[in-house]
Amino acid sequence: MGIYQVFIYLQLLDLLTTLLGFRVGAVEASPFIRLMMHAGPAAGVIASKVLALGIGALCVYMNKAHIIRWISYWYGGLVIWNLMVMLASPGHAGG
Repeated sequence: MGIYQVFIYLQLLDLLTTLLGFRVGAVEASPFIRLMMHAGPAAGVIASKVLALGIGALCVYMNKAHIIRWISYWYGGLVIWNLMVMLASPGHAGG
């Protein structure tokens, strides 16, 4: 699978795991994303994803696939972090 598709899938997974995390009581750790959330949690996270996809498109335009690859590792770790936070949260049904 191409790195660009992986990047897009990871953005979607980060969006979904973040929104699910909010439902079980998790809070946003990033000050930048918290700032974007003044319009509402979902709106802020969606805005951050639009920004990330825009930066990704700029990297594609500038032929900087290696940057997309590095960022994809970051987002892969972030998705795992989100899952761990959800599993450890008091609102988690199994925890």
